Formats: sequence, structure tokens, C-alpha cells
Amino acid sequence: MNVCEYKPGLEGIPAAQSSISYVDGKQGILEYRGIRIEELAVKSTFLETAYLLIWGELPNKEELETFENEIRYHRRIKYRIRDMMKCFPETGHPMDALQASAAALGLFYSKRALDNPAYIREAAVRLLAKIPTMVAAFQLMRKGNDAVKPNDELDYAANFLYMLNEREPDPLAARIFDICLTLHAEHTINASTFSAMVTASTLTDPYAVVASAVGTLAGPLHGGANEEVITMLEEIGSVENVRPYLDRCFEEKSKIMGFGHRVYKVKDPRATILQELAEQLFEKFGRDQYYDIAIEMERVVEERLGEKGIYANVDFYSGLVYRKLGIPTDLFTPVFAIARVAGWLAHWKEQLGENRIFRPTQIYRGRRDASYTPIKERM
Repeated sequence: MNVCEYKPGLEGIPAAQSSISYVDGKQGILEYRGIRIEELAVKSTFLETAYLLIWGELPNKEELETFENEIRYHRRIKYRIRDMMKCFPETGHPMDALQASAAALGLFYSKRALDNPAYIREAAVRLLAKIPTMVAAFQLMRKGNDAVKPNDELDYAANFLYMLNEREPDPLAARIFDICLTLHAEHTINASTFSAMVTASTLTDPYAVVASAVGTLAGPLHGGANEEVITMLEEIGSVENVRPYLDRCFEEKSKIMGFGHRVYKVKDPRATILQELAEQLFEKFGRDQYYDIAIEMERVVEERLGEKGIYANVDFYSGLVYRKLGIPTDLFTPVFAIARVAGWLAHWKEQLGENRIFRPTQIYRGRRDASYTPIKERM
């Protein structure tokens, strides 16, 4: 068998065929099941979008109501999972807590019937419903407080914000958060989705699939980048410091968080929508000083690097929006995970349809035919 040309990070090498999402990086197009992200952000909700991603079609009114009711019913988590989370160190990162908690769900729902549509639906509902509850619970419990029970009167996005502080959110804030979840729900075969697909290909349970994806998303080169953006903006401190900071980055050839994308060579369409959402929040709740820094950063980076196809990506503005919604910085990536569960489940379900375990090859670069050296003769 001929070995293909080696591409670090498998860049540009197809790993699967999929009908879930489509990206055109040169034109800045993102579609879920053929529908542009701009249209879904305006007209849809996160749960309706999740249904579209997982089952392939937009639900009718009855299907959507049934799905929403199932999600609402399964929001609560077992008390033993809460007890386990109380034992996590307070200094632990919420992504590590989420990965452990997601994996633990598999202990309580250990039945594995991957050829049963009812099982697949039940698992998808449980993960979509319980992941937000676990994120909010750890946030409160690491401060020594009891977890807030889900509020069945609130929709998906509003309920999560409620569980963070036991206060019903402003309707605009809840709607904007719901749009954020829609924007982050899916993005073809990125690192965490590929991790989910590889895990799914072994025919393990869906809770392990999501846990593996959460672990991959946690890295600063993937989901963790939105936290790094806020840290960067805080370090810059003022609009006047933007150009000197960027000049230093250009000189040292260091990475500028929130800019550049392996796919997009224009501004990420999700970043454009997130910037609009940030402006809506600031208009109603007051302007954030870091937004002015971000605007100047984007202007200077585009001026210097635009011709190289480096523009703002989804991480650049998402942190500013989450910050204004009162979400702690180290919860930004878990919030990303809450949304991306929909995409991971869609790929899990698609993988099961024509499954073959992933087994890539390698290009060996080590020694051959080496002899064993007895320990007494080793220097």
C-alpha cells in the first residue's frame, strides 16, 4: 500500500464524509444541514438547531415541543453525581470537572444499544439536558454553595443563566445567550469532533464519546482560546497599548489569540454575529472597556495581516459577550461545550450509520534492527 504524503495535523486530508455542516473558508460561509448560520441565528433556537443537526431536518411544532419537554424533564442530575462533584478540588478547572462528570453519566446509564433509535434519542436528550446542569452546579459548589435546581418554567438558555445565580435573566440576555449556543453548536470535523468520532468508532457509549470530546476542547488551541482572549485584553489594558502590544507580537512572531483560523481566510461569520450581539448587550447594559480594545485590535490586525487571510475568529468576541452576561472567564470553554454537544452527538449518530473504526497509518522515523544492550554495558 502506498503511504500518502504526510500532513502535520492531517491538514486538508478528508477523514470522513458528512452531511451535517458545511464551511467555505474563502467566502466565510457556514451552514448547518444546508441552512446558513446567519439565518439560524435570527430565526431558530438552540434546541431547534440541535434537533436539526442530530436528526437531519427541522422539527415540526409537535416534534419540537416533545423534544423541548424531554430536555426539560431530564435536566436534573443524580445526587451521587452532585456528591462526586463536591469532592472535586475547588481550584480545579471547570473543563476537567465537566469531563469527569460527563464520563460518570455512563455509570448511571450503562445500557448500550447503539442499534436502537430509542436509545440513541434518550442518550442525546440526557447529554443535552444534563451538561448545562453539571457546569452550573460545579460553579456554585466550588464556592461552597449548593447547586441550584433547574427551573422548568424557563427555556434552555435562560435556565442555564438562572442556575448560575438563582436569578431569572433579562430576556435580551437569555436570547443572546441562546444565539451564542447556536453559533457554537457545530463546525465540521474540528479537533474535538474528530476526537468524538474516533471514540465513537470503537462503539463505546455516548457518554465516553462526549467526555473525550470535552477533554480535547479544553486545549488553548481549540475551545480554551476564548479564555486566552480575555486574558490578552486585560494584559493590554487600554486602547493606547494595542499597537505597542501587537508590534511586540509581530516582532516575536507570537500567536495573537482570537485571530486566524485553519479554515477561514476571511472574518469568521460567527465573529461578525457575535460582534453584533456584543453591541446589543453594551447598548442596554453599558459599554465594556475591553470592547474598545478589541475593536482597535481587530483594526490593526486586519491592517497588518489581512492580506495573509488572518482575521477575527469566533473566539475573539465570544468571551466579551459571555463576560457581559456575567459568566466567569473559566466557564467560557464549558459553555462552548454545552453548545458543541449538539454537533458531537450529530457526528456520533452519523458515525454509527456506517461505522468503521479509525485506524490511520504513520510514517516511521525511528531506528530499525537495533540490538538490545545489557544494562551493565549501557553508559
